[in-house]
Amino acid sequence: MNKALADLIRISNETGVDPALVQGGGGNTSVKTEDGQYMYIKASGTALKDMNEKEGWRRLRLDLARSVVQDDSLAKMEPQRREPEVVNRLLLACDDEIRTEARPSVEAHLHAWLDTCVIHLHPSAAGAYHSSKNGRTKLEKLFKDENPPPLWVPYTDPGYMLARRIAQMVERYQGQFGQSPGILFLHKHGLFITAKSAEAALQLVRRVINRCNGPLRQPKTGIAKPVGRQEISDMKLCIERAYFEATGEHATISHYYNDPIADFLRQKDVKKMLSGSLTPDELVYANGPAIWVEMPRSGRALEGTYRSIAKRLRRQIEAGKKPSAAFLVREVGLFVAGTEKIAPTVRDIVLYSIFIRTNAYRMGGIVTLNKRQEHFINNWESEAFRKKLVGAGPRACPGQPHGVAPTRPSGRRIIGPV
Repeated sequence: MNKALADLIRISNETGVDPALVQGGGGNTSVKTEDGQYMYIKASGTALKDMNEKEGWRRLRLDLARSVVQDDSLAKMEPQRREPEVVNRLLLACDDEIRTEARPSVEAHLHAWLDTCVIHLHPSAAGAYHSSKNGRTKLEKLFKDENPPPLWVPYTDPGYMLARRIAQMVERYQGQFGQSPGILFLHKHGLFITAKSAEAALQLVRRVINRCNGPLRQPKTGIAKPVGRQEISDMKLCIERAYFEATGEHATISHYYNDPIADFLRQKDVKKMLSGSLTPDELVYANGPAIWVEMPRSGRALEGTYRSIAKRLRRQIEAGKKPSAAFLVREVGLFVAGTEKIAPTVRDIVLYSIFIRTNAYRMGGIVTLNKRQEHFINNWESEAFRKKLVGAGPRACPGQPHGVAPTRPSGRRIIGPV
């Protein structure tokens, strides 16, 4: 195994095991060869922690990856035509022995313009700043002694336009400081770390995360008390029933409860903090922010809760949105509607989101994606491909045909008629 690939696997595995740095198949890494001809980069949809010598990466010709950004004609195309064309060109830039459908990261052309080793993560510590109204100002103060300084990249639609903007900004940065930026904060897109070596890149990741975390409020520990089985069962059936009524699809409902979730649910303005989608990942995997639900105190109240959830899901669908996959219930925890395979990813996205929302709210207010940005993400083929690889989406319960209401183990239907 050559050094560039070995370094890629190392930086990927070391950063990919920490859900505070990256969730699901998100984030990407790359390492350029010493001769400057090739770049090894993570394959789209692959989890960083799972990369190994045989899979999870592609090797690209560096000149062809850079040429994508240099082609001015792409900027004139409509996004629906341009982005698939970019994907095809990046695939054509691949020069390796891999014969699977694995694509190089959709940000490969972006990586091509940065230093030898590149680590792109979605750390909750950095996310708190780039989702806050005062985040950029606070980052500038936090890193005022960094020389050369971090580069702040304003929000840009992911894909070709983001790569093009970063290439232009890096070129200006090099002209001003005589070197490439080592730290790039991308508004709503996470953190990019670049360095000459794998060790230097990993050290810089640790230093940046530690500095970002310093002023932030961390979740309280030892506060998640056991939740009654009946309460969990009632809410699972309530959400399953509401999801079925709104979508016509059965979804497996998973339950999670830990200290960070319990801490968030105790906060005064929790409902207000759950407005709007924070990031592309939250929009793609969780279909937006979690729905806030008050825990019903009786069987009659449970029926009202189910109807309320179903109504909110229908409103989302009528507005052209995808129905929420996550539900936060006071004193009970997080419920996820989806397959067993996707549920842990949605859980990690929600944990990431509630940490960011807590701190961004304290730093002047939360900044969410606007309608135009959401529309672009929802129609971006590359995100659909990445979600497909994770195996997202609800599915019919085995042996239960469409149109039959979810039932309790005894066979009694939960609430109301279908």
